[in-house]
Amino acid sequence: MSSTKPRHESARTRKRKQGWRTADGSDIHELYELSVQDPDNEVSIIKQIWEEQRGRPCQSIREDFCGTAAVAMRWVADDPSHTAVCIDLDDDVLAWARARLPERLDESQAGRLSIIKGDVLSTPTDSVDCLLAHNFSYYIFKDRKRVIEYFQTARQGLVEDGLFILDCYGGSDSFVEMEEARDLDGFTYVWDQDSYDPVTGDVVNHIHFHFPDGTKIQKAFTYEWRLWTIPEIREMLLEAGFSDVKVYWEGTEEDTGEGNGEWAAVESGEACEGWIAYIVGVR
Repeated sequence: MSSTKPRHESARTRKRKQGWRTADGSDIHELYELSVQDPDNEVSIIKQIWEEQRGRPCQSIREDFCGTAAVAMRWVADDPSHTAVCIDLDDDVLAWARARLPERLDESQAGRLSIIKGDVLSTPTDSVDCLLAHNFSYYIFKDRKRVIEYFQTARQGLVEDGLFILDCYGGSDSFVEMEEARDLDGFTYVWDQDSYDPVTGDVVNHIHFHFPDGTKIQKAFTYEWRLWTIPEIREMLLEAGFSDVKVYWEGTEEDTGEGNGEWAAVESGEACEGWIAYIVGVR
């Protein structure tokens, strides 16, 4: 299965705004949501994993590194019993998210959502059923000790039978310095793998946005990460105290080799050029 990071794109239909865009008239947070995020699909995956692993409904989530809080907003809109807490350090993106609450949620839904500026390593919240660390944001922790510290904090933020759901990416293309572009409605999304250090595992990635009139937003977002592998993440979760770790892998279409949107817990994966997987830490 192939993929352009970071996204959850395969086998799903996105609603995108039609029309001509320019760099001057575009909002990078809106462009990010349109090109990277798929809250409907994320909510579906959370529900699937919970049904398979716990056999009871998931009601409360915490979205770490929440950005625009798109997943948390979709979560509380999905069911009147759902609650969500979002945490991020970025004042700008949190202000953007708060400004859009009235157009995205009614009063009842918004009342079940908390948006908090804070450090995911030290911000206390009530225990939740499910804690999310998506879009690979925890890759910002480059040191093994630091990752385990975060995983321990996440575990402490869960109820007794809670689940910690992370996403990760990899494949042979992940180690190549290259650019990949996708044409979307009114703009082009460019994922730029600017550098990779095979000794340290450090990567520098950018997101650029290009427009039909030739204007560009270069380095709209920059990520300086450690490219962690699934075995490393599994080992660190267990070391942090999780009782078990599950890996959810996406199936592939036989004719194209692309992802088919169907996820299953697996013990082995495919050596494809690019993949995205979900890792589940079982409390």
